[in-house]
Amino acid sequence: MNPAAVLLAVLVPTWGVGTESPRVGPLMVSPDGRFLQYRDGAPFFWLGDTAWLLLQRLDREETERYLRDRASKGFNVVQVMVLRTPRDANVYGVPALVDGDPARPNLTPGNDPARPGEYDYWDHLDWVLERAATHGIYLGLVAAWGSMVNGGHLHAGNVEAYARFLARRYRDRPNVIWINGGDTRGDRHTEVWQALGRTLKREDPGHLITFHPFGRTQSSTWFHNEPWLDLNMFQSGHRRYDQDDSPGAKGEDNWRYVREDYARQPPKPTLDGEPSYEDIPQGLHDPSQPYWTADDCRRYAYWSVLAGACGHTYGHNAVMQMHKPGVGKGSYGVRKYWHEALNDPGASQMQHLKRLVLSRPYYERVFDEEAVVDNGQRYEYVIVARGKRYLFAYTYTGRSFRLRMGRISGDRVKAWWYDPRTGAATPAGVFPNRGERLFDPPGDPRPGNDWVLVLDDAAADFPPPGQERLN
Repeated sequence: MNPAAVLLAVLVPTWGVGTESPRVGPLMVSPDGRFLQYRDGAPFFWLGDTAWLLLQRLDREETERYLRDRASKGFNVVQVMVLRTPRDANVYGVPALVDGDPARPNLTPGNDPARPGEYDYWDHLDWVLERAATHGIYLGLVAAWGSMVNGGHLHAGNVEAYARFLARRYRDRPNVIWINGGDTRGDRHTEVWQALGRTLKREDPGHLITFHPFGRTQSSTWFHNEPWLDLNMFQSGHRRYDQDDSPGAKGEDNWRYVREDYARQPPKPTLDGEPSYEDIPQGLHDPSQPYWTADDCRRYAYWSVLAGACGHTYGHNAVMQMHKPGVGKGSYGVRKYWHEALNDPGASQMQHLKRLVLSRPYYERVFDEEAVVDNGQRYEYVIVARGKRYLFAYTYTGRSFRLRMGRISGDRVKAWWYDPRTGAATPAGVFPNRGERLFDPPGDPRPGNDWVLVLDDAAADFPPPGQERLN
């Protein structure tokens, strides 16, 4: 192992108000099968960003800029494609494969001194992993996008050789998470996805593996009981309620995927690996449709996490495809370059969710469907999670809602309004913890006036929501 990687693997976090030192190292599933954690038991909340074409589009200076920005916003996972097509090359023009064959990675003895400033594809991935580790970021490596298998480029004859190469090259890296699949169904070419998962796990048992499925599907449908699958992933996708005609359609209710996954045995962690991206057309393909906004991104994040997800992945249309000058008009009606989109509001606001859930005892958090009296539907749905001494209730529209009290301990509860846009917490009173109580969020009711009501046992010595980390 690279000495720098050894050092990075033992870095520990600084627990404090809004501070965190970079930490990478082995991850595992929590004993109850619902969350992720470090080996010492500290919680790992997956806050992912989508950067599918990072390896193909960004040079090293751009990559460093991107990683630094995402680390500053609290992201600790970046999802990238290792191979999207058999012709993939990095920004320096160096192809990943020999003759497009995944069993024949294009390896060189090192970067050619006669061609300064150009980097071998796999050496460049090594470098990206090292730089990500210094920022406390794991790379969620999609070994091969679905089109590689559906197009016949990765198949039963070469998949094990390719998987062995990846696993043996990166099994000693401290910040790898393997992502099988890639926007694809698991009931097509199942033997290839199974071989990829089995080989990665056999050759690299120390890293987590999940599966990125097609829109409005979930990995648990096909692979929940496979030993190589450590955690589930679903793709709630980019469609509105009225655009979703799939069987068992959940529309925008991504929290329903979480509940379905946790109804399976044995329990495995789950998360939304691709909700609607910020600044992408609703329905994905038609730029004449309205575009998804930061408000929608927050809703997907809070709905899924308070339903029980072990984390959440955000995405931005421009950033996920690393749209930049010289690459053509881009896809999906993209309207910005990647560097312009870094500071769009949704990206900056995701960290407030991470801070909120880590500010209260993390492993106690469970979904509580019975807490709300006469709950609404769709955008009016108020989702509730609670621990033994705290409760979170998220409303997307800011409408008033009535709670059944006594769901947590204590004779009295201290209330806060937590702002998902800013991370600010405002005291909202102390109340008896019995009967029913109506809560009226700040502002006028409307989609995007979202708030989290936080109730704490008044006898608990908790800091303001989002301000300090606790196990």
